[in-house]
Amino acid sequence: MKKIDVAIVGASGYTGLELLKILINHPVFNITYVANSTGGISVSELHPSLDSVLDMDIKKVDAKELASVAQLAFLALPHKTSMSFAKELLALDVKVVDLSADYRLKLETYEEYYCPHEDKENLKFAAYGLAEFYEDQIKNTKLVANPGCYPTATLLGLLPFVPYMKKDTNIFIDAKSGLSGAGKKLSDTTTFVNISENTFAYNPFKHRHAPEIKEKVLELTDIDAKINFVPSLLPVIRGMLVSIYITLDEVCDAKQILKEFYKDDEFVRVKDNPVNIKDTSGTHFCDLYVEQNGDAVFISSSIDNLLRGASSAAVVNANLMCGLEQSIGISKIAYVP
Repeated sequence: MKKIDVAIVGASGYTGLELLKILINHPVFNITYVANSTGGISVSELHPSLDSVLDMDIKKVDAKELASVAQLAFLALPHKTSMSFAKELLALDVKVVDLSADYRLKLETYEEYYCPHEDKENLKFAAYGLAEFYEDQIKNTKLVANPGCYPTATLLGLLPFVPYMKKDTNIFIDAKSGLSGAGKKLSDTTTFVNISENTFAYNPFKHRHAPEIKEKVLELTDIDAKINFVPSLLPVIRGMLVSIYITLDEVCDAKQILKEFYKDDEFVRVKDNPVNIKDTSGTHFCDLYVEQNGDAVFISSSIDNLLRGASSAAVVNANLMCGLEQSIGISKIAYVP
């Protein structure tokens, strides 16, 4: 199979590292360009774990240079920074998978929760990168907006049940993430002394991923759901466990609904016992479990926040954009024990 040359921009962070690790062994994608905001360093100097694995210099990012050596670019950049660079690449006919929030939301929602948008023209062409629901759009676009990690785990658990929910009732989402979800930058919240043997909620009801969840539920089901989203940090490196609480309009077999909904999906596993973060760590799987008490339903969703919640999802989307099977190069082996 003919190789496809790809670039990674934003190689310094955790998601950039995970992209490198996946793409090094990808049978079709060939890494030809790695960049960050400064350059002047090699991959192995930046990520010593890749010493003797990938011998490449990291460049100071330049759109024209990238376009001359790559057909597709992964942007592991902060919001606002990402859209300005994506705009340049798209004009140079480079396909883009954007891991930031810059193309995930409708204009009004984005500007309410983030900042003024600088690429309104391309915003309308972006496909939301949740392959289980947007596969056709992903296959036919040059720009994919990778979902947030919390929305990924939440939407995969919630969406099968939205048509069965009691109208105008609150949906409560209790979402817990490993510390890597906060990124590399140190803060008072993420010091070892504060997070070790500790857990706590942050931005309850105000987190930026809540409107992303609400918007996609409305887009896919035409239901304006009442989303109450509370994230927490766990004293673990990676992993995400999301608990969703809903009320059904009438009693039905919740487990059967879930199994039937995902019977043909390769990377969603419906479990008979409560899920945990260890079984999905290092993989692209989303593990789901459901339990009900009459019309009350509890849904539990587990993903690797850095992979299914970011980097492996980006590679799945790139596979689809390039006419490949979505599973090519994607890990199914968990980091166990």
